Amino acid sequence: METNRTPLYDASDNPTGCCPRFKPDGWDDQTLHFEDKPFVRAKTRSVLHVPVNMGKVFEKTFHAIEDADAMEEAQSIVLSRDLSSWSAEHFFAVTKDVEGEEMSSLSGDFRTKVFEGAYREAPTWIETFTSELEAEGFDVSEVFFFYTTCPKCAKTYGRNCTVAVAHVKERDAE
Repeated sequence: METNRTPLYDASDNPTGCCPRFKPDGWDDQTLHFEDKPFVRAKTRSVLHVPVNMGKVFEKTFHAIEDADAMEEAQSIVLSRDLSSWSAEHFFAVTKDVEGEEMSSLSGDFRTKVFEGAYREAPTWIETFTSELEAEGFDVSEVFFFYTTCPKCAKTYGRNCTVAVAHVKERDAE
């Protein structure tokens, strides 16, 4: 995988007009290498891990990214993680700085795993993925999720795929 690239994301297969149909081919068990990869960082509010303003925040952020011509659709990814029961942060991949938005960057190696099921299974996915990576000799510093479709689109498509993206570092051989 090239530095700062993700697996291809086909946005053209979009019968709902909302979220494209996710094709997991090429996303499972990948290693991503980021070096100061630019992202717009946004925060959402939650109540016991259930987002309450995600739609508005995502809409506003995507509009700002589109207005700045900073989106590369084939490389589109939003990495999300809960900060607490009451808030989450989201990193929207961009090609350049977006005026008026909080900019951030990520660097390091990231491993991916595709899961299918309800969002409420995320804690189990984190535990499973972290255990697998640790058994392979990696230390995991954080796990993000790429929620490939909203709940409405997942229902329409009949499946709900989520990509776990773990920031990893290979353990030194002893």
